[in-house]
Amino acid sequence: MEKVGEFNLLPKKEVLKLQAERDKLEKYLGGIKDMTKLPDVMFVVDPKKEHIAVKEARALNIPIVALVDTNCDPDVIDYVIPGNDDAIRAVALIAGVMANAVIEAKEGVVVNVEDEPAAEEVQAEAQTQDEE
Repeated sequence: MEKVGEFNLLPKKEVLKLQAERDKLEKYLGGIKDMTKLPDVMFVVDPKKEHIAVKEARALNIPIVALVDTNCDPDVIDYVIPGNDDAIRAVALIAGVMANAVIEAKEGVVVNVEDEPAAEEVQAEAQTQDEE
C-alpha cells in the first residue's frame, strides 16, 4: 500500500497502525521470507513456551533439537539436551556451541550474522543480570 501510494489517501492514525503492523510482521517473520527451502533442523530453547514452533516442525517433519528443562515433555523432541532453559548463561553456552558446530560443519563458511548479537554482548548481558 505504501509503494502504490494508498497511504496518502488514508488518515494519519490509520497509516501509523498499518506501519506498526508491518514492522511487527517484519520483526517476527522477516527471516523466513527469503527462505528457499525448509530448514534441515530446528533448535528450540524452551519447548513448552515454543510449543507452536514444535508443533509446526512436527507437521513439516523437521527434526528438533531442544534444550529441555524438567517442566517440558521430552517425548516430542528428537534430540534432547537436558539443561536449564531459564538461565541466560546456560542458553548462551549451548547456543554458542551449536552455532560453532554449524559453522564447522559448513567448513568455516561464515553465514550472515549481522542481526544476531555478538557472543560478547550476550555474556555482558548475562553478567549484568547475574549482578542484579
